[in-house]
Amino acid sequence: MITANPPKVKEANLPLACFDAFETNEAGRDPAWVQSLRKAGIAHFAELGFPTTEHEEWRFTNVAPIAKLPFKPQLNPSSTAPSAREIDPFTFDHLKGNCLVFIDGHFSKSLSTLAVKDGLVIRSLAGELASGGILEQHLARHAKYDENAFAALNTAFFRDGAFIVIPKGVTIAEPIHLLFVQTSKENGAVCHPRNLIVAERDSHAIVIEDYVHLSDAAYLTNAVTEIYVSEGAVLEHCRIQAESQQAYHIATVQAVQERNSRWISHSISHGAAIARANVQTLFTGEGGDAILNGLYIASGKQVVDHHTVVDHAKAHCTSHEFYHGILDGQSKGIFNGKIFVRKHAQKTDAKQTSRNLLLSDTATIDTKPQLEIFADDVKCTHGATVGQLNDDAIFYLRARGIGLELARQMLVHAFASEILDRITVERVRKELDDHIYDRLERRS
Repeated sequence: MITANPPKVKEANLPLACFDAFETNEAGRDPAWVQSLRKAGIAHFAELGFPTTEHEEWRFTNVAPIAKLPFKPQLNPSSTAPSAREIDPFTFDHLKGNCLVFIDGHFSKSLSTLAVKDGLVIRSLAGELASGGILEQHLARHAKYDENAFAALNTAFFRDGAFIVIPKGVTIAEPIHLLFVQTSKENGAVCHPRNLIVAERDSHAIVIEDYVHLSDAAYLTNAVTEIYVSEGAVLEHCRIQAESQQAYHIATVQAVQERNSRWISHSISHGAAIARANVQTLFTGEGGDAILNGLYIASGKQVVDHHTVVDHAKAHCTSHEFYHGILDGQSKGIFNGKIFVRKHAQKTDAKQTSRNLLLSDTATIDTKPQLEIFADDVKCTHGATVGQLNDDAIFYLRARGIGLELARQMLVHAFASEILDRITVERVRKELDDHIYDRLERRS
């Protein structure tokens, strides 16, 4: 039974104690508006505590292993940064365009590649906090840290991340790559990346947000990305989670879309022991369009959880969601998708699809697509499927001389490719495709 006021986890006291020390050390470094945000963040976390399975939104994902971590925030850059050669495998074969590299959550100028032009703003968030302006207008104004304990923690402890502004009317042809590399070998190391992306009116850009590791420790990445898509702007956002299999990853992505804007989201998750992604968008103007694609792959005892919210607060908006899960071993997948259609959001067109493939008898999936509709002139559909590989399809391939394992690999690979093929950056799409195929080969 889900209680109305679930009990708090006692381990929440450790982050609160850490914040007291953090606030003392950081006194005077942040402008007043940032200090106010931090205090509000820790106050909300103190009120919420770590979620438990008695919380409705977390009842399928037990974060007790995260709550029990010794919680050691990575507040300062590491004294031993990796070399360019060590991060080279994560650069998508030196993808053209700007690349911001963050080591343990801190910007590395020496490892980054910046070729800023056309008025594009792409900087380290830490270096811009004193500037105010657009940053103050949007930072922590969209992601609801009063309702999300992990977003509240991030708001209290964030040190760095990416600050991107795509100028009005400008098209950035090459993708912007945000590469977050975790190197700490200390169990309980905690990193709180914070990103803000603002696409101004009629601008076009592609942003790749990428989380990788050079360490196999039991660390936590707790990331928040806020995205503002202005009138007529188009933003493609590809988020890739490839953390250590012993690590934990919690993500909050909150987009806000103005009139006639388009946001394309790709959420690819195949790392971490426990991974949770909250992907949300809010239409604040008519004519908006959102496409949410997701692919999650898990094996062993991995837990991977996606929660999506599409809030149709204005009329004449369209949203399409396509999420695929591939689960093996004793892994567990969760998909919870919500579509809200508010009273005045007439002519809404919303579609949500969750498809899941179980490759073992011990893998499980909890999928819950939801519609809450308060308007009467809408077109909304949702659906979920859970199944195993189709015997007829396997028979068809084997009848043409293809071995059983290769036939299985081909079918699973095709299932994943339905999502990967939606990524427009060829190098990113190809590398992810190769990785998934290699993972399927290792399974056989």
